[in-house]
Amino acid sequence: MLKRLFSILILFLLFSCSKSEKPVISFYYWKTIFRFSEKEKEVLKENHVQKLYVRYFDIGLHPEANFPIPISPVRFEENTKEYTIVPVVFVQNKVMLLPNLDVKELAQKTFDFIEQINSKNKIISNEIQIDCDWSLKSKENYLKFIEVFKSISKKKLSATIRLHQVKYFKKTKIPNVDSGVLMYYNMGSIAADSLNSIYDQKVAEKYLRSLKKYPLHLDLALPIYSWGVHIRNNKVIGLRSKMDTKELLQDSNFEKTHSIFFRVKKSNYKNGIFYEENDLLKIEEITKENLKEMAEELDENLPEKPKEIIFYDLDEFNLNHYEKNIFEQVISKF
Repeated sequence: MLKRLFSILILFLLFSCSKSEKPVISFYYWKTIFRFSEKEKEVLKENHVQKLYVRYFDIGLHPEANFPIPISPVRFEENTKEYTIVPVVFVQNKVMLLPNLDVKELAQKTFDFIEQINSKNKIISNEIQIDCDWSLKSKENYLKFIEVFKSISKKKLSATIRLHQVKYFKKTKIPNVDSGVLMYYNMGSIAADSLNSIYDQKVAEKYLRSLKKYPLHLDLALPIYSWGVHIRNNKVIGLRSKMDTKELLQDSNFEKTHSIFFRVKKSNYKNGIFYEENDLLKIEEITKENLKEMAEELDENLPEKPKEIIFYDLDEFNLNHYEKNIFEQVISKF
């Protein structure tokens, strides 16, 4: 009898410990110069952040010759020794759509450039992440690229995964990586309507049930950014980064006409962009309530608990939108 009670107690303790293990907090760093503001340092310290996913460079196409080239590589001006650095390479889908793409050469050059940046900045990386919104037409090149890159790098490899790639994984296939990161944002179309393209619960709902069937382990990327959708004559003419409601309320050239819309009262330049009289700016933001809702719905639908929540992205402008313990509040939902 005592032996049985002891076994039950052990099982209870093991279960309690596993339930108390919350995901760790990490951040994406998406600026071309790696340097922290005091606010950013404060947030990293308060949240015991040990890992940063740093965008090293994009891979796009040469505008004239139509072959792959690295774009805007990161420059380090901050000591990275306190953190585990995961290089992230964003590969534009149009690169993977090239009919005669030399996948092996691209994989080798991509890895070599990552190593060059690491060597210059005395960084040792045990993991690399590839970010690409591949499509049915580009999947063959992309999946082959991942295979070759993995064999060359001999490091842990992760890849970003979009919601549509989860729901239709039998068609889009699953890259041969060690783990995926579900990008739980950019769900809708950037349009002149009143919907939020960054996060829309009704859109998310169409994909959530698919998560239980997805065979690759997924960690999560959640959004903390905002932007303005610039509209003229009911047509979107551009996205304006680092723009929020608070900023426009303080600008006399703009007037609020709706909960998310601002009208340009008189033509003006703002942050180098020309706004014509009667243009509209639609502000798309993520509230703390949105973040908690995301966490709750993901916790209900993921087949296993994520090990990590990566917030996109570490930037003082984004951090100023949230109360001090918001990131702890979010991970406590899991």
